[in-house]
Amino acid sequence: MAFATKRSAELEEALGPGSPIVVFDKVSLAFDDKVILRNVSFTLITGRTKIILGASGAGKSTILKLILGLLRPDAGVIWVNGERVERMPELELMKVRADLGMVFQEGALFDSLTVAENVGYKLYEETKMPHEQVRHRVEEVLGFIGLAEFIDRMPSELSGGQRRRVAIARAMAAKPRILLYDEPTTGLDPITATTVDEEIIKLRDLENVSSIVVTHQLRDAFYVATHEATRGDDHVMRIEPADVEKAEEAEFIMLKDGYVAFEGHAAELRDSKDPYIQTFLS
Repeated sequence: MAFATKRSAELEEALGPGSPIVVFDKVSLAFDDKVILRNVSFTLITGRTKIILGASGAGKSTILKLILGLLRPDAGVIWVNGERVERMPELELMKVRADLGMVFQEGALFDSLTVAENVGYKLYEETKMPHEQVRHRVEEVLGFIGLAEFIDRMPSELSGGQRRRVAIARAMAAKPRILLYDEPTTGLDPITATTVDEEIIKLRDLENVSSIVVTHQLRDAFYVATHEATRGDDHVMRIEPADVEKAEEAEFIMLKDGYVAFEGHAAELRDSKDPYIQTFLS
């Protein structure tokens, strides 16, 4: 851990305020002759967002699996919460995963469980928290996402957007420091997708959750990057356009042919003259 502390200190000094919570250092991965990632490096700063873009098969979801330890890289180093995970034994990985929340495509709720049982599932199954405390936490997170009245409903009684928001509540129930989103708005109409985007923003800005968002939905990606959540003296949460400094805290990564073809904030991505990026954005 001495090296991890030194590494984090060096990165913090180089990148300004905020400490690294996820670091990829020259990570490569191939399946037989198919190269997925080539020397991919990036740093996620605590309380900020990385948005990963790229064509289908570019390796976006692979990055999430590497963070979770579900895949092992062929080369490179991966740090998560100050722990080097790319060669970590499964038992130790379980401890790292305890501080990670994952929001899957389509939500992936358990159809046979109520909303309350879905949201509290990890707490019921993996902790010794008394049931009344789990119920209180479930009520708390459902209140945060504005679905408290649906606590005893079944997933089949919810709309698509509500199911995605319940999936976010489930991911945040154990209070992880990092949330990973895999195509969280795919298949949703723009208005419903915005409600999901706003939950991502609220968790980042009001709960200081660090997030990595994998998506090909450009509208949602730019919305998350250029808006912020605030809570006024009246305790009402609001989503507003972010100022320039705040918007620059959310960074994009564009993957192409296994490489990082671009890394930077929203304005830099829009202004890029790279032909591939311009084609992708259009």
